[in-house]
Amino acid sequence: MTFPEGARTRPPHDTPRAAEPPSAEHGLAGAKLVLVAAVAANGIIGRDNALPWRLPGDLRHFREITTGHAIIMGRRTWQSLGRALSARQNIVVTRQASFRAEAAEIANTLEAAIAMVRRPAPAFVIGGEKLFVAALPLADAMHLTEIARDYEGDTRFPPVDWSQWTESGREHRDAEPPEGVAYDFATYRRAAP
Repeated sequence: MTFPEGARTRPPHDTPRAAEPPSAEHGLAGAKLVLVAAVAANGIIGRDNALPWRLPGDLRHFREITTGHAIIMGRRTWQSLGRALSARQNIVVTRQASFRAEAAEIANTLEAAIAMVRRPAPAFVIGGEKLFVAALPLADAMHLTEIARDYEGDTRFPPVDWSQWTESGREHRDAEPPEGVAYDFATYRRAAP
């Protein structure tokens, strides 16, 4: 993944560049569909159907922004979670007609999943790779945890045309155990045409 100029070039100890203060919902006010992902510097988002890192602060942040909303995920992402995430409408997108997921709803397309959303906006697409590819053209915003390190993996975040996006917020987090890597919570809004 190639991040916008300046977003990935500063040293981890440097002060982040100024960004507009985030509005309600972590800078996501007015968004209907948001991609949310943790992305390594080289674009990796997963390895062997799991996260290749352990960042407790990122998991807390994910829970904070998605609680009370719908989360839309692919079948493999559902299987990696192992259960429905509480206080959220869980929707799984799969072409397997016989697939069942306890405490989740099943849709056979992303569009069908979006039509099933009953929770307040925004709805969050949480992975995996194929669902991110399908959702990127429809998304109003992206909430990315940008990890300041490359990781090995087999799942990538899709290429982004950064000319179509504007950074609306950024919060830096210093390295935390057990990973010992710094990261940023970055919010991007689709640029007005």
